[in-house]
Amino acid sequence: MKKALIALAIGGFGIGMTEFVIMGILPNVAEDLDITIPQAGHFISAYAMGVVVGAPVITGIAGRWPAHKILMWLMVWFTIFNTLSAYAYNYNSLMVMRFLSGLPHGAFFGIGAVVAGKLAKPGKSAQAIAMMFTGLTVANVLGVPLGTYLGQSYSWGVSFLAVGIVGILAVLSVIFWMPALPISSSNGLRKDLKVLKRGELWMVFFLTTIGTGGFFAWYSYIAPLITNVAGHPESIVSYVMILAGIGMVVGNFIGAKLAEKFSPINAVVITLVIMVILLLSNTFFATDKIAVLVLTFLISTFAFCLATPIQMAMITTAKGSEMLGSSLNQSAFNVGNASGAYFAGLPIAMGYGIASATLVGAAMAGMGVFIALGIILVLRKREQAVLAIE
Repeated sequence: MKKALIALAIGGFGIGMTEFVIMGILPNVAEDLDITIPQAGHFISAYAMGVVVGAPVITGIAGRWPAHKILMWLMVWFTIFNTLSAYAYNYNSLMVMRFLSGLPHGAFFGIGAVVAGKLAKPGKSAQAIAMMFTGLTVANVLGVPLGTYLGQSYSWGVSFLAVGIVGILAVLSVIFWMPALPISSSNGLRKDLKVLKRGELWMVFFLTTIGTGGFFAWYSYIAPLITNVAGHPESIVSYVMILAGIGMVVGNFIGAKLAEKFSPINAVVITLVIMVILLLSNTFFATDKIAVLVLTFLISTFAFCLATPIQMAMITTAKGSEMLGSSLNQSAFNVGNASGAYFAGLPIAMGYGIASATLVGAAMAGMGVFIALGIILVLRKREQAVLAIE
């Protein structure tokens, strides 16, 4: 089981690296392709939309095959198109490569989360899922800063070549360490799709989208925030990414503990409230060189407290079609990624400054709090109705 979880973590490392490294090299990509920073932000959105499309479609189609084989081929696809991204020569070609690179992301995490939960000992599902997400968070400590350094020192294309190398390692680890698993879904696509009729599932979907969108609104423009607003030199950006990554690692495990101590949805409410406070604080202290670094760590920590609780909430909601629901939640994460980057870019393009992106993030996280509270009310009314019948 441990080796299988490590294989999932390596895949998560590669996915985390390619998803977040673009944010550290955004000014470099913009300069090389002769486009603006908000236009370069479209590459973040293109990847995210690849995840949104690929997660439910691939998971639904692949349900007839064993989960370990699906995970392997997802990593093969991931490796090919991330490597090709290094050779993109203009805005359009990189947009296409980023979209194609994102297609396997959601299905890998969605299927991987369910697999991790099934491999875990009773009562340890949250820890197993967090172990898979550890790869993504550790990528922000090691992979993203390394990719940022390579992109700034040599060429942004080298960053994507490094992702391709990690992809090869992920393919090999799944082949040799992942045990043979049964088919992903015994229901068939038509029966799996019935889960989409559940209103609670769509509430969790929008909670994930809006709530995590608040984090991405801030994180998508972290490089110019650190350099242009706080006044740090460009050379410190890779170290800031390490700081954010450490916060993500810490938050990932805190989130798993919160999900075990409280209900997953209550853990989400607590985390989002703290995120709103931190994002608002960041808006006011963005020009302070020390404060902005402290807030970078704290925002990253509480943003990734969300990962495991929200994933568990979706898996529970999608009971009977867990892999499709779990993958759909990855689509939601990346709708949040795309919408956060897009909406935060609007006030920047209007001339309100890079720090205005953080206000957008606070507003989105705040909306997530209200959606989560709405889910809690729905659950309580359902429990009361059941008790009344009994």
